Amino acid sequence: MNSNATSSSGFWRRLWQRWFASADPGAAGGARRDYGWVPIRALAPRHKPRILAHLQALSDNDRYLRFGYPATDEHIRRYVDGLNFQRDEIFGIFNRRLQLVAMAHVAFSVDPKWSTCAEFGVSVAASQRGRGMGAKLFDRAVTYARNQGVHMFFVHALSENAAMLKIARNAGARVERDGSESEAYLTLPEATLDSQVSGLLQDRMAELDYQLKLQASQFRQWLGLMQEVRKGVREARHHNDPQP
Repeated sequence: MNSNATSSSGFWRRLWQRWFASADPGAAGGARRDYGWVPIRALAPRHKPRILAHLQALSDNDRYLRFGYPATDEHIRRYVDGLNFQRDEIFGIFNRRLQLVAMAHVAFSVDPKWSTCAEFGVSVAASQRGRGMGAKLFDRAVTYARNQGVHMFFVHALSENAAMLKIARNAGARVERDGSESEAYLTLPEATLDSQVSGLLQDRMAELDYQLKLQASQFRQWLGLMQEVRKGVREARHHNDPQP
């Protein structure tokens, strides 16, 4: 068999296993459970209302852990209004009703001296905890940052944010604690063909997933409208039928 064909086959098999193969649910030893591929989509300015709804639905404690201070609705609104989709990258996970249930913000340095640095922030809806979404978003953000030439990936978090710091440590980051705050540093390798194609295909597949969910949502709306129309027609007929 041609060696190039064999190499190509192995490459696609690795990508497939990375995204879709779920870990054995019966595995023992407390190993991290893998929930398989998650459709993570890049967000755009048109998604701001969904971003706002997701962040404002967070509890007071979750807001505190995400932003490092007790953020009010107005604070969150200003944060969303100030998102720079041209410079930064914002990723999201949608449920089947197109509600944003988790999001990550990859913020790039505005100082040219630190152009190869980026910072990561994440939030996950309470109803979606325990499904590995934070870790999946972190992995996706790392791949994206790496492909953009980032060499140093930062996570600034409160020291009590154990979940976020655990995700960073599991990825190999060095965590330094300074009182109530902690910094995690992850050195990223150079981009490769594997990382670039992986990022591209994840984008394409997440977009396809989003479009399917959008079509399903539109169909449900149309079906609901038809049911309302039929109900109205039945009621009108009943009203106009002559009484015995």
